[in-house]
Amino acid sequence: MHDRPPDTRVSLSDAELARQVDAATREAELQDLDAGRSRFDRAINAVAEALGVAVLLTIVFVVFLNALGRYALGFVFIWGDELVLSLLPWLGMMGMFLSIRRRQIIRIDFFIGRLGGKTASVLNFATHMFAAATFLWLGIVSLQYLNFFGGDRTIYLGLQKGWFMAAMVVGPAIASIAYLGLLVQAYLDRKRPDSA
Repeated sequence: MHDRPPDTRVSLSDAELARQVDAATREAELQDLDAGRSRFDRAINAVAEALGVAVLLTIVFVVFLNALGRYALGFVFIWGDELVLSLLPWLGMMGMFLSIRRRQIIRIDFFIGRLGGKTASVLNFATHMFAAATFLWLGIVSLQYLNFFGGDRTIYLGLQKGWFMAAMVVGPAIASIAYLGLLVQAYLDRKRPDSA
């Protein structure tokens, strides 16, 4: 008979495993996403965050006000839905800009990491340039759309739709700039003497 070596794996209880997962999740959620960035980069991200939070709070307030009016007071703010739908593109654009700057976009780093130094560098450059060009093209097309329909007015608020449609021009433009900024940052990091 062959003696099996003793099982040295540590068995975790469900409660301990849940505690560890909770701790890891909390640590990931509460980390400083701008750690190690320059003061200028932190300021840009802080402004984008503040704008995004302001838009989100406005949306939440209007939705709450409308729900309160509808279910508790028996009337609705007819313009509420229109304002919320008009602000959503701005919220999306701020989030997209921040996710690009913080490199939290969905990417296939697994494959790039397996390619090696020079090939990964070339592929990274090509994909960033392609993304920047695509967003720039989207911004140009959106500008044509804005010029055509931007003067129309919203039905209930009477505001020009261009104020809200501008998110589809500004968003792609700043996304393109963010991708180009990542390329410049990567170039400067490679040129730094302590990176060797």
